[in-house]
Amino acid sequence: MKRIVSIFVCLGLLFSAVPGIRAQSDTKNPNARIVINADLGTEVINKHIYGHFSEHLGHCIYEGYWVGEESGIPNTRGIRDDVVEALKASSIPNLRWPGGCFADEYHWMDGIGPRDQRPKMVNTHWGGVTEDNSFGTHEFLDLCEQLNTEPYICGNVGSGTVEEMSKWVEYINFDGVSPMADLRRGNGRDNSWGLTYWGVGNENWGCGGRMRPEFYADQYRRFATYCRNYGDNRLRKIAGGSRYREYNWTEVMMRDVPHNMMWGLSLHYYMKDWRNKGAATEFTEDEYFNTMRMAVNFGDLLDGHIRVMDKYDPREKVALVVDEWGTWWDVEPGTNPGFLYQQNTMRDAFVAALSLNHFNDRCSRIKMANIAQTVNVLQAMILTDEEKMLLTPTYHVFEMYKVHQDAIMLPLDLDSDLTYKRGDKTLPAISASASMDASGTLHVSLVNIDPGKAAEVNIEIRGNKVSAVSGRILTAGELSSHNSFENPELVRPEVFKGTKINKQILSLKIPAKSIIVLEVK
Repeated sequence: MKRIVSIFVCLGLLFSAVPGIRAQSDTKNPNARIVINADLGTEVINKHIYGHFSEHLGHCIYEGYWVGEESGIPNTRGIRDDVVEALKASSIPNLRWPGGCFADEYHWMDGIGPRDQRPKMVNTHWGGVTEDNSFGTHEFLDLCEQLNTEPYICGNVGSGTVEEMSKWVEYINFDGVSPMADLRRGNGRDNSWGLTYWGVGNENWGCGGRMRPEFYADQYRRFATYCRNYGDNRLRKIAGGSRYREYNWTEVMMRDVPHNMMWGLSLHYYMKDWRNKGAATEFTEDEYFNTMRMAVNFGDLLDGHIRVMDKYDPREKVALVVDEWGTWWDVEPGTNPGFLYQQNTMRDAFVAALSLNHFNDRCSRIKMANIAQTVNVLQAMILTDEEKMLLTPTYHVFEMYKVHQDAIMLPLDLDSDLTYKRGDKTLPAISASASMDASGTLHVSLVNIDPGKAAEVNIEIRGNKVSAVSGRILTAGELSSHNSFENPELVRPEVFKGTKINKQILSLKIPAKSIIVLEVK
């Protein structure tokens, strides 16, 4: 398996986020040298690595996406127009729903038919609130069509039945004459949706049933058998996988489930201290360093699961699907603790950028990932407050990085010993990833995690001519800088003009605590 070498460099100097940021560079004595082999790329960075996750949790669905047709907030069939347009601008490739833990207590027939006749339920996992099921299968798939994104539905194994899941697939994907297809037509949808991505359960080691891996492997085989293909449509079935460094679950699934029965195997990873999550916007540099340590080490954790998968599947037929990942802080003061509403700072942006570089590096095995969650929950792209909406620093990372979607991953090498130090601990301080899109344009994403240093960097492009370079940068005055409804554009990307070209070499000084994406033609 070919992977980019993840690279990290100490970078510095505080730069304010103003248009046209420039950084002078010294090409004679660079702190780091990067070589990009533009003619050696073979693997495609699957666009689905840049996917999202939206659960019936807090105000992610209700007030995040769904406001209802009678709302004064501009909407299309009850779905907020501003949220749809923002996510489309970031090229959202897929959306996972309805959970999460909620998925394994969700019974899909409660969410179809006239809304005023749908039964209510208690959302026992998230706040104990009443779920009125006004946002169900039709509404979710309408949202995906408005977003022009692929739906990824997670079915109920924990409290559901094989028959229930089988009928849901039939309801969504069958165009012939059958009870479920006729029911769908009666609810206003003539043609099937042709859904591709289907999850068979969620966190079945925990909230999805407290199962042992051997038991879940058998349950997966049973449930997946009855998730049928209809017509020319082929389901890509995703098995519920492990969390963190629990490699045995991955081992059992890869050993006991025929590989032709699962397109992907999931993995969940949240960068948080379970004993003391801490505040989203008020944190020390030690806390920041610890979060960066988890984000940097995420690559080693991924490699551990990939090694297990390689043992049983050396030809990489089964995808690793990281369908929940991100940061997890204490909720904002005064909000429902079960709603997981948190602010989003530059610290979160660095976690996003480092993680996406990890996924790009391992794109021969990782084919999908889903950040948790899209709106108003955990590491959100978007926050809403009634009619108001803002984009978070994490959103801006995804929007800047969209250039990597479906591009050819380019191998790169780094020669640098620069580190970000805190006490007697050190971390590599810059991460980089490179790709080439279908037009032949090369993109390089560079991430600085050091809050106090800058570095001179030379990037040598081999195997491709260089005639022009442009860039964008995401940075801010403080690590805790974030967008608020009072100041929604405090953190946003700006033009970066600090790159020089000398034949095939790019030279630049990368500011402290910054994320840069270069476009090279």
